[in-house]
Amino acid sequence: MNEASATGNLEEKCALLTAEVLELTTRMQAAAAETEALLKAKETEIFDKTEKISELETLIKWYEERLKLNARKLYGQSSEQSSGGQLGFFDEAEVTADKKAPEPDIEEITYKRKKRAGKREEDFSALPVETVVHELPQDKQTCPECGEPLHVMGKEVRKELTIVPAQVKVTEHVRYIYSCRNCEKTGITVPVVKASVPEPVIKGSAASPSIVAHIMAQKYTVHTPLYRQEQEFQRQGLSLSRQTMANWMIKASGDWLEPVYGLFKKELLSKEILHADETKLQVLREPGRKASSESYMWLYRTGGDADKPVVLYDYQQTRSSAHPKRFLDGWKGYLHTDGYQGYHSLVNVAVAGCWAHARRRFDEALTGLKPEERRGSKAQTGLDFCNRLFALEEAFDGSEPDERLKQRLLKSKPVADEFFAWAEGLNALPQSLLGKAVNYAVEQKPYLMNVFLDGRLELSNNRAERSIKPFVMGRKNWLFCNTENGARASAVIYSVIETAKENGLKPFEYLKFLFESIPNSTTSQLPGLLPWGAAVPQECRLPKSKN
Repeated sequence: MNEASATGNLEEKCALLTAEVLELTTRMQAAAAETEALLKAKETEIFDKTEKISELETLIKWYEERLKLNARKLYGQSSEQSSGGQLGFFDEAEVTADKKAPEPDIEEITYKRKKRAGKREEDFSALPVETVVHELPQDKQTCPECGEPLHVMGKEVRKELTIVPAQVKVTEHVRYIYSCRNCEKTGITVPVVKASVPEPVIKGSAASPSIVAHIMAQKYTVHTPLYRQEQEFQRQGLSLSRQTMANWMIKASGDWLEPVYGLFKKELLSKEILHADETKLQVLREPGRKASSESYMWLYRTGGDADKPVVLYDYQQTRSSAHPKRFLDGWKGYLHTDGYQGYHSLVNVAVAGCWAHARRRFDEALTGLKPEERRGSKAQTGLDFCNRLFALEEAFDGSEPDERLKQRLLKSKPVADEFFAWAEGLNALPQSLLGKAVNYAVEQKPYLMNVFLDGRLELSNNRAERSIKPFVMGRKNWLFCNTENGARASAVIYSVIETAKENGLKPFEYLKFLFESIPNSTTSQLPGLLPWGAAVPQECRLPKSKN
């Protein structure tokens, strides 16, 4: 009995122990599952935080790129020219080698000294000379020792630059009228003969060719707004309101310069290679539009092959592709542009893209990097490709178009092909500066490669950018146009001035010549008054540089 009781107790204890083990195992399994769940949650949290940190680091880098780029645009140099060392990577041996250099047995030290200002005769050779002679009075031209007459043994010459400020004066045109005394006494009719007098630039106005030309040249060449011209005239004793000056410019432009603009456009469209660009303009008073609306000034100009360069501005309210289609209607040829898609739909026009724009984006991407990250970076690689193309293009400078095209196909095109193969295989963040540079280049590839179709084409659209820059600089000073008529007149006046400058003419003198000549000329005489015409006087032309 005792043995059976002991066995029962043992079995009961084993059962209890087994139950406790099972319970403990269940608890351990539950704890393990809970711990595993907590670990997984922590891993997910850590992963999310790691991704967030990576995202924030990318965002910080993105902001750093733009801060550096904006700082450069605000305070850095505007030139994108690479240092000689960067371009030298590709032709270091050719640049450094000098077969005529002596062996380094003797050390030769040289230095450069700045020339003294005002000592070069050619600096003043184009200016009129007024000579002031300083002589002794006759009663002083005797020797102080013996009293005998003195003779000239030499002379000293000192040259000075003298400025004659602008002066406003009134010119009266007195026209005499003649009649016959005999006919007055005996005749039925009396003939009246008037002396000839030049036609005024604006009838019923005090405006002269010179003052209208001066106002235009001041505003559109040296960027002096009308209100500052008004103040300057007041200081000279002339009360001339800015409204009157604006009316004079609009009237003179419409009457006399628009026919010249029409002949310029005819000459422009006769060329096979053109450049185009556009920039914003604000016009305050336009029917149906707010004063804050953005309008556009379009620019079209001839290429480097033109013997009669033409620069034309065209004011339009929008940036629609309909405007270049209308302006270039019927024209066929190559058109240099930036990456704006509005030009890509032109019929019978092959658009040549701008490698300078592509290069600029890689230059900006490089600027966004830390100095220690730049060397060997992908941005530097893209910039180096572009630099190689421009270095080769500089080597082709002066070649005939056929020879230039031959050299481009032989040397430049393989570089361009290698560049696009590299760019198309690059995986860069789309919103980064590098990503934008790569995407721009790849999207523009069909147009960038068009430079290899004709030797007269250029690697960039910088020619158009240089021509539109005077308008951009002027806009910073006079800010906006008041009316639509003023904007259109500005386009015409800018066209005449910039075309005159391209042909080596002085803007003020040429405008004055036009306002004196066109009112007194026939339509058939107008072509002779263009910048390359035989009727343009020599005083309108800039002196040729001797350098």
